[in-house]
Amino acid sequence: LKPCLLKLCQVLSDQLRSSRSNSPRLKPMPSHDRSRSPVGRSANTRGKTPYKIRWVLAHEPIELFLRAAKKFKETMERTAPGRLDFEVMTLSEYSAKYQGGRKVTKHDLLNLMETGDIEMSQMYTSTLGRTHNRDMWALDMPFLFRDHEHAKRVLEGDIGQKLLTDLNTKTNVHGLAFTYSGGYRMIPSTVEIKTLEDFDGVPLRCNKSPIAAETFTAVGAKPVQIELEEINEAVEGGRIQGGESTYARFFSLKQNECCSVINDAEHSLFLTSIIITKTFWDSLGQELQELIQAAAIDAARNEREESVEDCEIVKAECIKNKIILSELPAKERSRWQAATEYLYKKFEDMFSAGLLANIRSA
Repeated sequence: LKPCLLKLCQVLSDQLRSSRSNSPRLKPMPSHDRSRSPVGRSANTRGKTPYKIRWVLAHEPIELFLRAAKKFKETMERTAPGRLDFEVMTLSEYSAKYQGGRKVTKHDLLNLMETGDIEMSQMYTSTLGRTHNRDMWALDMPFLFRDHEHAKRVLEGDIGQKLLTDLNTKTNVHGLAFTYSGGYRMIPSTVEIKTLEDFDGVPLRCNKSPIAAETFTAVGAKPVQIELEEINEAVEGGRIQGGESTYARFFSLKQNECCSVINDAEHSLFLTSIIITKTFWDSLGQELQELIQAAAIDAARNEREESVEDCEIVKAECIKNKIILSELPAKERSRWQAATEYLYKKFEDMFSAGLLANIRSA
């Protein structure tokens, strides 16, 4: 029996060796294939060259626009570390580094985005209404927003999102979020306006939208459509007696040196937008787009809150400097609102159907 068992074991051993020699061997994963594992893929993503963002600050005062850029950058460095390479620059810094010192102004900004020479910035909604999406001008309508909460519902809701995304239907600009960069408009001036009749015949600066001009025409003022930064020179030259501005710009743009009065009626909101080049936006994956969108909304919300706080700080500084703060009485403000109501009918067809009504009822 023992010899038979030994012979059987020998046969089985030979068969096992034969089976092993004929079966394919499992090869170890080469080192360059290890990126296919979850850990390797994660490490490979982190090792990629980050997307470069040149965020150019085009408007004065720089501090107003820098706060949104800094907040956005801080959020992205926390939520997507190492995936974006930020460079926040003024126009002059951008010119020196990327344009060989050629003069670049705020009027060149949108052209630079069209050609993809910068990735991000902020822009007045009134300018975007003139050049990129006419519906943006709807935001200039007088007495449109009842308060800041109403504005937030519009700007952060479906209406605001459509206004922003519609920018890229015919241009290389994609909108991300709305900022105040000042909040409600006020009117620094050399004359005090206490009643609607005090507007009569007074030349006042406004932006270049027909709505802004009509808002003053409706109460007998003479609208002068020039740049915000030209107020001081125009007052000193006798061309105007004041003009629309914001509290945040009063001291920073030295409007206090030519205007001893601030007339405040909160008749419309001064708005800007955080914008990004569409071709750059489209090159990003969905996950990174969502992170950028969330960071922009957060930065914009923070900026709007700080803009409101700025108003109180500047008002206190005005009192110290003996600047007259003339708040239009509620009765006169209601009269101004009634006097401009016809604008909603006059300009209704300029905008998408139902836009003004939807904003007012939001």
